[in-house]
Amino acid sequence: MLALTAATSATALVLGLLSWAPDPPEPARPLTLAEGERLAAMRVTNLRDLRTGVRVTAGTDAARIELVGWVDWSRSLLYVDVGGPGAGAERGLLQRSGPVLVIRPDPAAVPTPAAPPLVPPTDRWRLHRLTSGANLAPVLDLLLGIAADRPDPTRTVPGGDARWISRDTMAGGPVDVLQAPLPARTAPATSAAPGSTAPGTVAPVPDAGSAGTDPDTQTRYWLDQDARLHKLVTRLPGVGPVTMILNRADRPTLRPVDALGGRPGLPRALTNAEQRRLDRLPARLRAQGGATVTLTAPVGTETNLRGAGWVSWTARTAYLAVADLGVPDRRTLLRRDSVGLARADLPAVPAGGGTAEAPGRPPLPPPAGTWRVSRSGGDDLSLLVDAAVAAGSVGPNGAAVRVREDVVVGRTVDVVESGPADARLRYWIDRDGSLRRLELYTGASAWAQLDLNPAVVPRLAPIPRPAAKPRPPTPRPGAR
Repeated sequence: MLALTAATSATALVLGLLSWAPDPPEPARPLTLAEGERLAAMRVTNLRDLRTGVRVTAGTDAARIELVGWVDWSRSLLYVDVGGPGAGAERGLLQRSGPVLVIRPDPAAVPTPAAPPLVPPTDRWRLHRLTSGANLAPVLDLLLGIAADRPDPTRTVPGGDARWISRDTMAGGPVDVLQAPLPARTAPATSAAPGSTAPGTVAPVPDAGSAGTDPDTQTRYWLDQDARLHKLVTRLPGVGPVTMILNRADRPTLRPVDALGGRPGLPRALTNAEQRRLDRLPARLRAQGGATVTLTAPVGTETNLRGAGWVSWTARTAYLAVADLGVPDRRTLLRRDSVGLARADLPAVPAGGGTAEAPGRPPLPPPAGTWRVSRSGGDDLSLLVDAAVAAGSVGPNGAAVRVREDVVVGRTVDVVESGPADARLRYWIDRDGSLRRLELYTGASAWAQLDLNPAVVPRLAPIPRPAAKPRPPTPRPGAR
């Protein structure tokens, strides 16, 4: 009996397996009201979650680019490693804050990108303008544009273009795959990010109308029950297919590089001790005498300056050799004193040598050459050098606030900001009252730095003056 029962059960099982067929997939259909509300809330959820890890592949074949890193929607900040065969001049690390983009190019990097270091390197960052027609710009816009401070009401309208496609499982759990056009509006940032021009900076989102009407080319969203986006697949005009995977569990606090303002702080009024250190700063600098200076000045997408030299607060003089990364074999010697501002352009070697990234200090005494002298200069470099010289005579202009505590050359400093909105200055003052760095908010919406190290400064001789031309003799009355 037992053998007969077992044989019967086995036969029934085999017949059942042979006749079994999986349930047909659920057909695509219009969104329910609840699904439409989730899709409409997706960008608000992204902004509420602040940030996430991202991995993006865009384009095909030799034009393909790959991004690995993070996006912080709350500060309109991107930090990624750019790779892939189509990376070109942007291969390496990239940060974007609002409209300002800086890169740290690494042409020798391996083609496959990796997650960037959480604490960004401090050197070799430069302002950059994306190559016209490059795939990268619309991809960065899309990454920042999928967050907003209010839901999209058109997503919840019954009978629209959005459809439910299928169910899937991602690392974060089960998701619904929804199909809908990309948002056609811009996504305003909730606050001004470091280095951005003003509150309310917007990041454009590509127009969904150019993605085509074929269902296979429509944008698809992998969305969980809490309206969190885990994956996005779309096509962008001029780019091609784009696949974006979001790691919602990978969300560290990002640190912008110095050119974008450095790590965020909580501005507040100065304490009594901080105000005293600020008030005593001019006397402290005169007592020190002077300092060696190192310049890092991103003043334009085509003008990234590096420099080295001295500032003497007793002589009220600064003397620097300045290199432009775009013109590595030339230097500009700059001297500021009570007479005015003098500049001379020379080849790199006679002007101090070094590399464009780390130029040497200018020669002493200043070489003969064509020196252009003016009473003042209105460019960002002149403003920063003028502020460094003036710091030994007068304190900061206007009300001052403490932005944050920071560390430079191993010393704890208070970062104090003052000045008008279009020419803000930041003074990095250590607890001994010494000025360690001076920063200027440039016209390119980035921060230029002048690092100062107290030192004995050599005599900064004046620039050579052209010999006076002899005056012709005045003829005596009656002479022929």
